[in-house]
Amino acid sequence: MRLGPFDTSKINVRGSEGGGGIGAGGVGCGTLVIALIGAVVFGINPMQTIGMVEGLQQQTSAPAQGGGSGLSEQEVCTRNAYATEACNALTNLDATWQATFAQEGIPFEQPFLHLFAGGVRTDGCGSATSASGPFYCPADKGIYIDTSFYDQLARMAGTGGDFARIYVIAHEYGHHIQNITGLASQVRRAQQQNPSSANQLQVAMELQADCYAGMWAGKNRDLIESGDLEEGLQAASAIGDDTLMRNAGQRINPESFTHGTSQQRMSALRLGLDSRDNAACDVFFEGA
Repeated sequence: MRLGPFDTSKINVRGSEGGGGIGAGGVGCGTLVIALIGAVVFGINPMQTIGMVEGLQQQTSAPAQGGGSGLSEQEVCTRNAYATEACNALTNLDATWQATFAQEGIPFEQPFLHLFAGGVRTDGCGSATSASGPFYCPADKGIYIDTSFYDQLARMAGTGGDFARIYVIAHEYGHHIQNITGLASQVRRAQQQNPSSANQLQVAMELQADCYAGMWAGKNRDLIESGDLEEGLQAASAIGDDTLMRNAGQRINPESFTHGTSQQRMSALRLGLDSRDNAACDVFFEGA
């Protein structure tokens, strides 16, 4: 994907090294990623992993605090090639979504991107290690990525293409869209009121975030290169619940799904890409 250079005057970027562990805070998207990475790498049942993380979080009383390493945004964005690519993507994501919100007459707020190594502490979602994979923290509106994850993604998806990596950031940005529009809080309330639908609603959240990632790419169709869409679809397929469970030697259990099947994730990404309607991704919550 032919992204322009990052502009540190227009984006919010932070960086840190070291840290980690499980801190205080609620279970959000990051915990679900921990569960799925645990499933594919260690063969652990995803729902069992979520329970383990919840227990550790509840035992920790001191709130975890965010914070950077003292590096400037320029230094963070030039730490390595992956960091530069991530900052390039963030610059475009911010510009694209800000314009979309302006078109709809809705106030917009940028997230920040925190590139870390080893582990990180958030403001409100606890702490995480690199094993958690990329995640979004709704409490502090931050997207957290240890760029070493991209090497693992390349092995899982069988592609090291840039669009596969950018899709990951765009997906987490989709969770930010859900947060600032109020959808995320509505879903959390619905999950609490109807626990039997909690998984179904979580899957809808993840598929909508995939759809938003595709919608962003579709709004920048002129920047897409040959093979980009295939890279994104391969990445979406590699991290579908059914594929992760199968590769981990687990029985495929739809009741334990948290992100959707490989086919659902690919379809959601394509739906957003082909959409010409800003409300197209709302389809995942129709009738919910």
